[in-house]
Amino acid sequence: MNPAFRESIISGDLPADRAGCKRKLTLEDGAVIREELQAFSDEERSYTYSILESPFPIENYVSTLRLLPVTDGDRTFAEWSAEFDVSPEKEEEICGVVANAVFQGGFDSLKNPA
Repeated sequence: MNPAFRESIISGDLPADRAGCKRKLTLEDGAVIREELQAFSDEERSYTYSILESPFPIENYVSTLRLLPVTDGDRTFAEWSAEFDVSPEKEEEICGVVANAVFQGGFDSLKNPA
């Protein structure tokens, strides 16, 4: 799990890989983020989710993680992107949080699993 998150819980009756599945992420400071899975594809090695509720000043957050095979060696390229709306005065700060705490934190925890 990403080090910024204390807990991740799937809610409802849908399996974790089915569009519409919701999860609750609890941050280390106790704040809560609720997400909904929009798409999941084993074939395309990707999933897309949206944020329904967040303590951050963002709206319309949609993110996709894709895993692509690297042709030279036994490796994988991970591409994680997001689109969202944020006020101009918070844009630099929030983009930094998403890039560093969320994306890079997630990649780092894959390299060093607990």
